[in-house]
Amino acid sequence: MKLPAPLRVLNEALAFLLELAALALLACWGWQTPESTVARLLLAVAAPAAAATLWGLFAAPKARIRAPLAGVLAVKTLVFGAAAGALYALAGSAWALAFAGVAVVNTTLATLDRRGRLPADGV
Repeated sequence: MKLPAPLRVLNEALAFLLELAALALLACWGWQTPESTVARLLLAVAAPAAAATLWGLFAAPKARIRAPLAGVLAVKTLVFGAAAGALYALAGSAWALAFAGVAVVNTTLATLDRRGRLPADGV
């Protein structure tokens, strides 16, 4: 069974927002972390750039490298985990746990939907 079309669209929109939030969180963390301006700028650019590169290569719908599901999920775990860690450093554990929880539920639903393995009676 698959998600109904309106729920699929909402879940995909949420996924996109989570991806953008992850990049923004990594940039904010990079800017807040070190003391020198050069290091701050470097981390604020390099952290989201590394995440976006990994995502584009392995986890994006039109990824350059077709990785098995375990590889895609590993990249998503790494990027969202790093973003949750950045949010923890910036705002504390409650926000970080909320972000991580939403990312896990979103990714799980999207993965099950793509594989057609949702429970028959809904989510």
